Amino acid sequence: QLYCEGRTIGTFQFESPGMQKYLRELHPSVFEDLIAMNALYRPGPMDYIPSFIARKQGKEEIKYDIPVMERYLKDTYGITVYQEQVMQIFRELAGFSFGQADNVRRAMSKKKQYVIDAERQSFVYGDEERGIKGCVANGIDEKAANSIYDSMVDFAKYAFNKSHAAAYAKISVQTAWLKNYYPVEFMAALMTSVIDNSAKAAQYLYSCRDMGIKVLPPDINCGQGEFTAEGDHVRYGMYAIKSLGRPVIDQIIEERESGGRYRTLSDFIERTCQKELINKRAIENLIKAGACDSLDGTRKQMAMVYASIVDRVQHDKKSTMA
Repeated sequence: QLYCEGRTIGTFQFESPGMQKYLRELHPSVFEDLIAMNALYRPGPMDYIPSFIARKQGKEEIKYDIPVMERYLKDTYGITVYQEQVMQIFRELAGFSFGQADNVRRAMSKKKQYVIDAERQSFVYGDEERGIKGCVANGIDEKAANSIYDSMVDFAKYAFNKSHAAAYAKISVQTAWLKNYYPVEFMAALMTSVIDNSAKAAQYLYSCRDMGIKVLPPDINCGQGEFTAEGDHVRYGMYAIKSLGRPVIDQIIEERESGGRYRTLSDFIERTCQKELINKRAIENLIKAGACDSLDGTRKQMAMVYASIVDRVQHDKKSTMA
């Protein structure tokens, strides 16, 4: 259902707007559909996606050059999608060995057109010297054999490896499962994974809102450096606040864990500035980000007084040292 609705932001390999659109049109019903879409959603094979969708939906007839081709192309609705399908066709229809078929596959993946063109003769008529029987000798019409080869040549320029596509699709399903059953934890981890990419983090932030997940502001009294799950909400990670180094955040958290919650703005500044953990600019950014909202006063009030508190703390420290 998640894939059919295109709710795939954050899922491996399936989160682009274009892929979401195609998934909504396709209505994938089996794992093979996801493998195929992963292989097709690339420059070149993308041209086959509308036909792939139409054939699955029964809006376009599924055709095979010869009936036996259904054995190799049934899962992809008559469309050659994978390098492995090409190898299988070479082996079963023309009698290529595993190694010979793999050589053709390698030539296809490297777009060595001269090799692909040279193998047509062997595919259709065979090559006695290499022990290749050929399609014609196997009872396949010459015209049909050339048509099959032409379709493979067209796809050969962009053919993708099914074993890769299947591995990608498996990881995608694992991420989709987590997103569906543990949405808060998943989105917290997802935003943490892009914590240094503000544009991507913002995209996932909006996605949380679309999912009905409230994102709480960063908080020096309960937040962490990373995004975290708090019940049904996600707590914004303090590492994502601009112009604050991770060591500063780590020291703020460490001081909180050793000395208890910060009670007031003065308490926060006294405990951090005395240990030279933080400066005025960092405090200002924390206030503006809402990380100090659990303290006394409004953001405006804190913005007006934090500098004078810092000056006082630093003066008192110098006086004590003297």
